[in-house]
Amino acid sequence: MAEQYAFGDRMFQTNQGPSFPAHQFIISGTSAPSATSTSFVAENSAGNSDPFGVSGCIAPPMAFVQLVGPLGNESQTIYPCTDHPTLTDELNARAIDWRYYTPSAGVIWTSPNAIEHMCGPNLPPPNATACVGSDWKNHVVLYTQLNPAPILTDISDSKLPAVSWVIPAGKNSDHPGNVGTTGGPSWVASIVNAIGNSHYWPNTVIIVTWDDWGGWYDHVPPFKVVNDGKSWGSGYVYGFRVPLIVISPFARARYISHVNHDFGSILHLIEENFSLSSLGYADAYADDLSDCFNFHQQPLEFQTIEAPLKADYFLHDTTPPTDPDDE
Repeated sequence: MAEQYAFGDRMFQTNQGPSFPAHQFIISGTSAPSATSTSFVAENSAGNSDPFGVSGCIAPPMAFVQLVGPLGNESQTIYPCTDHPTLTDELNARAIDWRYYTPSAGVIWTSPNAIEHMCGPNLPPPNATACVGSDWKNHVVLYTQLNPAPILTDISDSKLPAVSWVIPAGKNSDHPGNVGTTGGPSWVASIVNAIGNSHYWPNTVIIVTWDDWGGWYDHVPPFKVVNDGKSWGSGYVYGFRVPLIVISPFARARYISHVNHDFGSILHLIEENFSLSSLGYADAYADDLSDCFNFHQQPLEFQTIEAPLKADYFLHDTTPPTDPDDE
């Protein structure tokens, strides 16, 4: 995929932390506990018997998460339930359909569970046990044993919404060193092939990236580290590089982007495409991935991506969806 389409070698994780805050950045450009806070949720939930157990606004009452302040210090904790504007709010206001496909309700990768107005908890946090709000009921799609790959089902049934976030199950997540986590490349290929061989291909962009850099060494420092105590993102942006692949009939073929991108670039692209206002968070400071496209070129003809596991494997995988077990 990277060889055929556009590959970014300077895609930086916006935040410096792990999956729980990173997924909030991917859907809203921030992990701030409130709309105007200068702090950010910086870590995964703690205080549970299982640190990768139920998180967000439906976490157990003893759960907490570290905040990082504008000078980069982690000196406060809060219950892991935030509330701030998201890109989905703007999509809702314009009646633009969206879905968030994710393995389970309480996983740290399921960012809507940590944003109170998206979750709509059944009881005031920290006593809630389920998300029941309209965003959750109408737009969050969980994997089940009866429908283990709902994104593939929606593509084949011509029910794909205008904007989708697709989160893998743990075994398809590319976490290194764990038994049974080798399905990631095939999982991505199955989605790309489903789009590419459907009527969606002529007007769809697929953006493939990873939620965090995983703690590995990188010789390229983040393009901008803000630590002045007053600017947006001070104390917490930016993190190290993650891969980026931009797949589209209008992606520059066999192109390597050396432009600085981050999670906010994805939000910025969606905002421009649907004429939405900026959230004023990471999206306001990021580019729009425009260098990865050439809208004047002859549209690229899709070529099926070869992969060890085909779509049928994921459509008939009846093992329970797995959540993350390491960072």
